[in-house]
Amino acid sequence: MPSAFNFSISPFDALSPEQQRALRASLDIAYYPEGQLILDSGAEPAHLWVNIKGHVAQYEGDELVSSFGPEDVWDGRALVSGRSSHRFVASEELIAYQIPRATVLSLIAENATFGALLFADLGAKLSALAERTDAHELHSLVLSRVDEAFLRPAHTIDADADVFSAVHLLHTHDARALLVQDVRGDSPTLGIFTNSAVQRAVLDGRPLQQLKVRDFSRFPLIAVQPGDTLGDALALLTRHRIHRLVVTDGPQIKGLLEAMDVFSFLAGHSHQIALQIEAASDMQALTRASGQTTRMVARLHRSGTRVALIARLVQDLQARLFERAWQLLAPPDLQANSCLFVMGSEGRAEQLLKTDQDNGLILANDYTPPANLQDICEAFSQALVHFGYPPCPGGIMVSRSDWRGSVDVFSARVRAWLLQPDGEALMHLGIFLDAHAVAGDASLLAQVLEQVRHGSCHTDAALARFAAAVDAFGEHGGWWSRWLHLGAQDQGMDLKKEGLFPLVHGVRSLAWQAGLGETSTAARLQALAARGVVSAADAADWTECLHLLMGLKLKAGLDELAREQPVSGVVRLDVLSTLERDLLKDALAEVRRLREFLRRHFRLDVL
Repeated sequence: MPSAFNFSISPFDALSPEQQRALRASLDIAYYPEGQLILDSGAEPAHLWVNIKGHVAQYEGDELVSSFGPEDVWDGRALVSGRSSHRFVASEELIAYQIPRATVLSLIAENATFGALLFADLGAKLSALAERTDAHELHSLVLSRVDEAFLRPAHTIDADADVFSAVHLLHTHDARALLVQDVRGDSPTLGIFTNSAVQRAVLDGRPLQQLKVRDFSRFPLIAVQPGDTLGDALALLTRHRIHRLVVTDGPQIKGLLEAMDVFSFLAGHSHQIALQIEAASDMQALTRASGQTTRMVARLHRSGTRVALIARLVQDLQARLFERAWQLLAPPDLQANSCLFVMGSEGRAEQLLKTDQDNGLILANDYTPPANLQDICEAFSQALVHFGYPPCPGGIMVSRSDWRGSVDVFSARVRAWLLQPDGEALMHLGIFLDAHAVAGDASLLAQVLEQVRHGSCHTDAALARFAAAVDAFGEHGGWWSRWLHLGAQDQGMDLKKEGLFPLVHGVRSLAWQAGLGETSTAARLQALAARGVVSAADAADWTECLHLLMGLKLKAGLDELAREQPVSGVVRLDVLSTLERDLLKDALAEVRRLREFLRRHFRLDVL
């Protein structure tokens, strides 16, 4: 009876002590020489294997699709389904534990988490992981429910009441805000009257008794539900530039959620960074505020915050940062007659750590920009360098004239990209489809994007050429062979090339074909599922895949920053845990499945 079995690896770390004893009692050890077929496609497996020494190659037909090294577990799905869909061969001398099928099925029946981690799909595995997260992660601020936070009582006043009465009510209840009830019309609405409204009323100059509350209130309310997470509430506070939310449970008002009550103990959190950005009067102050975002990302990641939420917060803060920098550099007339926008991962709200700049500027057709526009744009690009965003190697920045122009000029560039779709044109088109306005008149960007999504050059051939870029990085399965030899694992894997780019670009291609306005990959998948382009299950799986790859890339990047190394986007295979390797394999299998879907959907084989 082997006693050295490692119960700290997934999924065995989910077993209770009694279940561990039952498993240990049934263990056996097997030896397989190099090249031996261990499990053939279509065969019924009698065991679950856990490698001790050596590697196993997994084939689909003649194609190598995965590899399993020491302490890797296989083939749980075949064990449960009763039949293997792949062929497994010892790629070198192999010593492995064999766990009888009856033992495994018994453990699955007793322990749902073990079963999910063993054979379920990617989404189920991540859900199981969430359920067994460490206690400090489960109780982190951003994962807590809104109704777990301190809610201030909600006091109500009629919209037609005078401001003096509102001030008196604020003083009586020591409150900072009142809910305002407007009963005019068929459907009564609620707004909010705050201390800042009192200041505006005083500056109005008329007696407070003559001023109506409705004229100094904000409509409509921005609300959250008691079951929403505080992280989602944080995102709303940042996006709408407000200091409080009303908490509603159906028609019932539960109270007010104040930002200061949520974040007073989280120094440097996003809401406080946003306030610093708004208060900045020079570039030095903006640089100091920008320097806190990476620390915020690291703190949220350590606390177990969802990657999607971190990315949303980063996008909101980045937009505020860029907008404030533009306000400090550009004259008011330029701000009013232009649209500053970001692209790529910044535009998709999928950037977690600072990367190369991708931005541009669209001008109104009838506007004559200042003579020193080039100097203004160069100053902006240089400011971003000070904030930690390196210049784009391809020159996709406002400081380059190719990424500035009127609506008509930009529209002509887009048509040229569509009519002459060489490699560079397709790259520019893909980046531009992710454009997101951060300052100025967003309608200018919308006019150009509308032509891209619904223009006359939107043909099947153009779409197919565009989608074919998912195979831009050549061989996608050969890297698995690196796992056949442990010494080669420290070469690392570029997750952008192997996983994120084909996933993001594939979904972008489907979204362009459908004429969608969404820019984030997750939102595009949700919209594609709503239109029946992809199934709801596929949309969920590919969204989970996206977030897993983003999380692994973030972890690797934070590790590089901790070692004072530049962020490379490369994940070293030798430092991944057994569970991380398992999840990565599942994620890359999903990317492969998406590629196959795209080849059929766009008929890429006929290009």
